Amino acid sequence: MTPAADVSDLVDAAAIERYRADGCVVVRSLFSADEVAAVRRGIERNLADPSPLFGVASRDDDPGRFVEDFCNWQRIEEFRAIAFDSRAADVAATLMGSHVVRLYHDHLLVKEPGTRQPTPWHQDQADYNVDGVDNVSMWMPVDPVPAESTLEFWAGSHRGGWLMPRTFLTEQARWFPEGSLAEIPDIEADRGAFDIRGWALEPGDAVFFHMLTAHHAYGVPGASRRRVFSLRFLVDDARHAPRGWRTSPPFDGLADELPPGAPMDHPLFPILRER
Repeated sequence: MTPAADVSDLVDAAAIERYRADGCVVVRSLFSADEVAAVRRGIERNLADPSPLFGVASRDDDPGRFVEDFCNWQRIEEFRAIAFDSRAADVAATLMGSHVVRLYHDHLLVKEPGTRQPTPWHQDQADYNVDGVDNVSMWMPVDPVPAESTLEFWAGSHRGGWLMPRTFLTEQARWFPEGSLAEIPDIEADRGAFDIRGWALEPGDAVFFHMLTAHHAYGVPGASRRRVFSLRFLVDDARHAPRGWRTSPPFDGLADELPPGAPMDHPLFPILRER
């Protein structure tokens, strides 16, 4: 592990306050050109040799393709390096005021040119086998991302608790009975009624957001690719929360090793920073 570094040149007190109030913040020029190039190589290695968790998240009739993969940091050195050696974990520690930052998992998301499939409004929390108030995810593109294809957030939604999770393609409520949780409102029907945040991004930029912050993205029109690498970080209060459904990513067998409510102290979740 590495002591957390000072990143006040990237994240000042106002950015920390925005993150805590809004559940999302942009950090410009977090990664060097060499780091971006390394992640770009790692993404292409991942696409050429996908893991068993690789999946297609777009419909068969989509003229583009939206794919994702998970948990490749142990076999793709470029992913390991950006998690362990870049300043991303330092930013996570600073935003959350955390003493310990663990790597939860990495996540590859690629929308090929012409992909129509949107990522619907959702929270990530239901996908994960962890509970805790403090957490943070990092989303970094290795291609320029215009405003119409970027990740957008409903600012402050992380402060309202869980909303009904639904499947992306069929909008089914598989995990909770209908009516048992409040629904994510139809934000697209009246965007002006919501505080929506989103930023056009250049390679090197990143957005950080809370696992309960509702977010979405449109498709990728035209000839552009949208290759994104994401890291999910666990901080001090994270506890194991086995679910009654298959999480994304799944950690098969973990419930036999970590009881419910236990800290995420396991080799799958290495400590990246400690203060």
